[in-house]
Amino acid sequence: MIILSHRGYWREAAEKNQPVAFRRSFDLGYGTETDVRDSLGRLVIAHDMPRGGELDLAGMLGILGGRDLPMAMNIKADGLAAPLAAAMREAGLTRWFTFDMSVPEMLVQLRLGLPVFTRASEFERVPACYDRAIGVWVDDFGAGWYGVAEIRGFLADGKQVALVSPELHGRDHRALWSMLRAAGLVGAPGLMLCTDLPEDATAYFGMKP
Repeated sequence: MIILSHRGYWREAAEKNQPVAFRRSFDLGYGTETDVRDSLGRLVIAHDMPRGGELDLAGMLGILGGRDLPMAMNIKADGLAAPLAAAMREAGLTRWFTFDMSVPEMLVQLRLGLPVFTRASEFERVPACYDRAIGVWVDDFGAGWYGVAEIRGFLADGKQVALVSPELHGRDHRALWSMLRAAGLVGAPGLMLCTDLPEDATAYFGMKP
């Protein structure tokens, strides 16, 4: 299982998607989830609407420094496919993927050959473009809708699977983490966990970043 730090490995909320969080995450060898959108012709790292002064994608890739770590790119706007693909290709990255884009943007990205994850949640039981996506971003907003069978099903279909750890939604993470460990899924190829607690996850699951 691959651990993805959520918006970098931050320890204070103000560090989310900031250079300090990316440096900490990358230096510890963690894959990372982050948010990308456009602002005045640049790709920037921002979850919310840009207000100026955001770290741009080039700056974040500079912090990555040539390390080919897993990168989950949360797409916050349409029209980013071509410039994002060019930037990631220039950086030499091979373990990245996009997710959370609109369906029209997903179709554009698939047509251009980008590595796309579709979404599954209690509101998206039939993920869009499932047959064409390389993976599934599995979210749960509180319904407790999935379990081991669903995870194994996605993996059996040849999909990579990224699970959203419950603390990202303000809930306790222990039930999910316990389920993954008890089911022996920690060693499953293609499984990822996006978490605000990457070092805790590493220790709990007895693994390396």
